Amino acid sequence: MIALVWNILLAFIWVALSGSFTGVNLLIGFILGYVLLGFALRDKPEFAHYRDKVPRFIRFVGFFLKELIVSNLRVAYDVLTPTHYMRPGVIAFVLDARTDGEITILANLISLTPGTLSLDVSDDKKVLYIHVMYLDDETAVQHQLKYLESRVLEILR
Repeated sequence: MIALVWNILLAFIWVALSGSFTGVNLLIGFILGYVLLGFALRDKPEFAHYRDKVPRFIRFVGFFLKELIVSNLRVAYDVLTPTHYMRPGVIAFVLDARTDGEITILANLISLTPGTLSLDVSDDKKVLYIHVMYLDDETAVQHQLKYLESRVLEILR
């Protein structure tokens, strides 16, 4: 966690020194800070953990953006065509996530994706109830949600 704070601090220092506060410049500063920390902390075991998480996070962002685009296109196609393919339903998704933060992030990512909405968490925090717009095959939906959850937990743990 401390390496992330240093990396963000180095990114803001880069932005301040360059004199241009843009998203691209902040990203360049973050990458340069990541490389600098890689050289400076190469013998520290806590940086090895951080070094592995950054590429995982970048891969997750790409994965989630792809899922977001695909689900947007599916919902848009269903709205624009005369035939509706919706088969709405509510499923009970058994969680591997244990902490409130993990459950909250997963539920928000599910709700952010068009066609799904997180409804409630059971009292024992082991089941998440999700409204699904396209419930053609519940096992396929469960599999997709389990894959999303595993990718989220890979970053958070």
